[in-house]
Amino acid sequence: MTSIQRFLNTIERKPVDRPAVWLGLPDTASLPRLFKQMNVTNLDEFKHAIKDDVWTVELPYNSPYSKHIYSAFPFAKEAIDANSNEERTLTAPGFFEDFENPTDINKFDWPEPEKYISPEECAKVVDRLPEDKAILGVLWSAHFQDACAAFGMENALMTMIENPEMYEAVNDKIVDFYLRANKIFYENTKGKIHAVLIGNDLGSQHSLMISPNMVREFVLPGAEKLIKQAHEYGLKVIYHSCGAITDVYDDLLGVGVDVLHPIQALAEGMDPVRLKRDFGDRASFCGGVCTQDLLVNGTPEQVTAKVKQLRELFPTGLIISPSHEAILPDVSPANVEALFMAATK
Repeated sequence: MTSIQRFLNTIERKPVDRPAVWLGLPDTASLPRLFKQMNVTNLDEFKHAIKDDVWTVELPYNSPYSKHIYSAFPFAKEAIDANSNEERTLTAPGFFEDFENPTDINKFDWPEPEKYISPEECAKVVDRLPEDKAILGVLWSAHFQDACAAFGMENALMTMIENPEMYEAVNDKIVDFYLRANKIFYENTKGKIHAVLIGNDLGSQHSLMISPNMVREFVLPGAEKLIKQAHEYGLKVIYHSCGAITDVYDDLLGVGVDVLHPIQALAEGMDPVRLKRDFGDRASFCGGVCTQDLLVNGTPEQVTAKVKQLRELFPTGLIISPSHEAILPDVSPANVEALFMAATK
């Protein structure tokens, strides 16, 4: 079975020779130790060594403000380096924090995606990838998180309650930006990618950050538009949210999500046994191997045992992967090797 067949069969909960696996998006600071563990010199060699089924590609974006689509909006009132993850924050005062009238929405200089996304570069970045691997477009399109940054997070959540029309006006502009940006990518990568990763972090370790009803009112309409657009191009949608979000799993499935990512192993309600029992006949998952504790503090033998449990629980329907998309430097390279050796037997 090829990686592409295995990936699609896993998502569709059809029989597979083994589970599809995905390394995720390792932090660059973790790479030297990972390479040393597998005696390789670059990320492609490492992915081949662990038999990764999924290669990723980020939508190429290049504006005067940002080189990454996930930080396209200069909402912060104080200048920050939007290309530095260390300096990006949702809690900084945002451009719209003092605005109350939705008619003022265009006082912000909204970026035009057509100016900053090259159709030719979209095609090139995909053409560089292996033809025999499942290709995942990393688009994020995190409109909830961007709207939080537009107001400053506390102000955004209060605006949802006190002035929902203002919040929705900002959110709608953000969603429209992503629909236009993603269309450029889809049109120029037709037939070359298999799925996209989009999403918003909605959960804490113990619960949703906002109520289920607020997710339904303020997050799902935009998510549904983005998911529908991807489906129109024949793509599977992996929807990302960290944290304990099972209270809106039914809602996410209802707007067309194909894969719920990740199974954050230690978050409340995210036990894989419970997820298999309650959602396994209608949902597929990605993740499951804990990056908060097990991959950091466990032994290779413990990691192997966890993967064995996941394989027995999910003979299909689970893309086995670390429970956070970014492997950080505190994760043991030996445990990463153990994860993928056990998953790909």
